[in-house]
Amino acid sequence: MKSINRLPLYRMRHLAGRATLALGLVATAALPVAGSVAQAQAGGAQAGDTRTQGGAPDASGQLNIPANVQIFGKSDPNVRRATAIVNGEILTGTDIDQRLALIVNANGGKVSAEEQERLRLQVLRNLIDETLQIQEAKSAGVDVDDDEVNQTYERVAQQNFGQNPAALDKYLVSIGSSPASLKRQIRGELSWQRLLRRNVQPFINVSDGEVKEMMDRLKAAKGTEEYRIGEIYLSANDTNRAQVMANANQIVEQLKKGGSFVAYARQYSEASTAAVGGDLGWIRLGQLPQDLSTVAASMQPGQLAGPVEIPGGYSILYLIDKRQVLTADPRDAVLSLKQISLTFPKGTTEKDAAAKAATFASTVKGIHGCGQADAAAASIGASVVTNDQVKARDLPAALQDSMLKLSIGEVTPPFGSIEDGVRVLMLCGRDDPKVADGPSFEEMQSQMEDDRVNKRAQTYLRDLRRDAVIEYN
Repeated sequence: MKSINRLPLYRMRHLAGRATLALGLVATAALPVAGSVAQAQAGGAQAGDTRTQGGAPDASGQLNIPANVQIFGKSDPNVRRATAIVNGEILTGTDIDQRLALIVNANGGKVSAEEQERLRLQVLRNLIDETLQIQEAKSAGVDVDDDEVNQTYERVAQQNFGQNPAALDKYLVSIGSSPASLKRQIRGELSWQRLLRRNVQPFINVSDGEVKEMMDRLKAAKGTEEYRIGEIYLSANDTNRAQVMANANQIVEQLKKGGSFVAYARQYSEASTAAVGGDLGWIRLGQLPQDLSTVAASMQPGQLAGPVEIPGGYSILYLIDKRQVLTADPRDAVLSLKQISLTFPKGTTEKDAAAKAATFASTVKGIHGCGQADAAAASIGASVVTNDQVKARDLPAALQDSMLKLSIGEVTPPFGSIEDGVRVLMLCGRDDPKVADGPSFEEMQSQMEDDRVNKRAQTYLRDLRRDAVIEYN
């Protein structure tokens, strides 16, 4: 259960209402490395469960837990089998195994046996939430028929895998999952979004004055830097702080080894932004807590930082990008490029490769404009690929600055390897970005409404959890 007691505005963005479906389902599944059910329950208590041990609410609204806790009996929630009955609906071990297979495969299969056992508990919690959402939608008369699910499944097959549904069916079975598991997740997301649109969104109101005030603030901030930051937030208290810190360090290590930040955030962050892979959107440092803003100010795009201790727990930050408010970003320029490449025959020695690369560099340096590129490349056995719609920001970071400094007809320094060959990029055209005007009135109003819908959605799900009858096997 995710804690929602600490969710300032900087974390609220597009998680309900107009939020897109999280259909990077396979690509963005995650790996909770460490942690325990106790930790998850602690987060749930912070989210608003004010019952004392006797079952009656504490008059102060705070849990009444003794400092020296003594456990009676031998019950250990970490050793039970990961199956449950949620309001009469059975979640089997197969359900968990198939959803777990999606996540393990998304992480390249590099999941230890110990981590898989921890991950099973997280998958179970997610399936319980998913079940509650589907059940609530049905009871409210909000239904998602099979045709809608199948149409979405078909889009996932095409967009995420470049395959038809039949090929995706075979792929899912081959990794130990199933089409039914993925379709159930699609049904859960469609049901919940439709329920929120009917039962929550119509009752959200953002006045024109509020929107105008927000837009005025944005204009006043023109030229200041904005940061697009990903965050994984783990709550902690005096009792479990050391354990949570160790857990956060393990996550950082996994991320440094190539783990997907989006994946870990979706399954393990306790902030509401977990649903969008921890993405806080574009924010200014002043919107962050002081401890986080100090760290973020020194980060460069692509850099990971943390865990950072903050009131209430720890945060792991990832700087996705940064820009200046309402200022054109040169990296949004659309480039027309020609890539000239020379491959090396298999078995080429380093010495021979260096000689060929030198000849290649000399030849491309003598090309005067893109009109000569094809003939010059053919003279040395090189190939040419043309692309007229490349954004500078989509190039590798090492190439972005050099590309933006080129004049039309110039080339980058040669780059490559013995295995990949040597290549250059030639700039044949450039359309510079226009100065950003910022969001329109309607876009700003929509974003503010989404923020408020998200807050209500978190409370809605919390109440469903409280009222649920759940039996564990």
